[in-house]
Amino acid sequence: MLLVIDIGNTNITFGIFEEKTLINHWRLSTDKSKTIDSYVIDFMNIFFFSNIKTSIIKGIIISSVVPSLEYTIKETCLRCFNIVPMIVSHGIKTGMPIHLDNPKELGADRIVNAVAGYDKFKQSLIIVDFGTATTFDFVSSKGVYEGGAIAPGLMISLDALIKNTSKLPNVEIKHVNKVVGSNTVAAIQSGMFFGYIGLVDGIIKQIKKEKSGDIKVLATGGIAKLIADKSLEIDIVDEFLTLEGLRLIYSRNI
Repeated sequence: MLLVIDIGNTNITFGIFEEKTLINHWRLSTDKSKTIDSYVIDFMNIFFFSNIKTSIIKGIIISSVVPSLEYTIKETCLRCFNIVPMIVSHGIKTGMPIHLDNPKELGADRIVNAVAGYDKFKQSLIIVDFGTATTFDFVSSKGVYEGGAIAPGLMISLDALIKNTSKLPNVEIKHVNKVVGSNTVAAIQSGMFFGYIGLVDGIIKQIKKEKSGDIKVLATGGIAKLIADKSLEIDIVDEFLTLEGLRLIYSRNI
């Protein structure tokens, strides 16, 4: 069994693969202040209450965009599973050329998503990952990572709105059907929801103008389904794209 771990700015997502099948998955809040001991307790509790023995894990791979937690989670894995994890970093075999000015700048999650998306569809792709930041990545029909765009995530945008205004309340972001809200809460929900769809579709349209051919748009991340419901540009939502990419990269490095 393979344990795959994606350390994001908001959540740590991890899952277990049996061969090519994802059989379990979980999510923890990212907490840079937590000690190794605390994460060991979290991991052991999850395995215990899921009725899974730690001894079934034979390999581990980690991708991280939080450098300060990379060592913590690596040591957690050593204590829980007695396995040194594989880390997605510059130089690891991904099977995907990276055409950037400085490939070392590319976040691990973005290359992992690109690898998984291209392996699945074998065509030009725009991959939109809705996380703390929203990333847009373009992969060519030949499987070359060519770059992308980064925008503030929806929740960051909402937090900034609330923190920098005196009278606006915090609200739940949800699907709404009309733009014109009849009260303050509805107006904020409308502005955030439709405004973010406009941002997403606008960036995707611009990438399509710059890149020719048949381009499929794949979305993943926490609010992917919410935005994709009204987006005119997103074709497919894949909740577990990053975990699948980690599995693929692990298989290419053993």
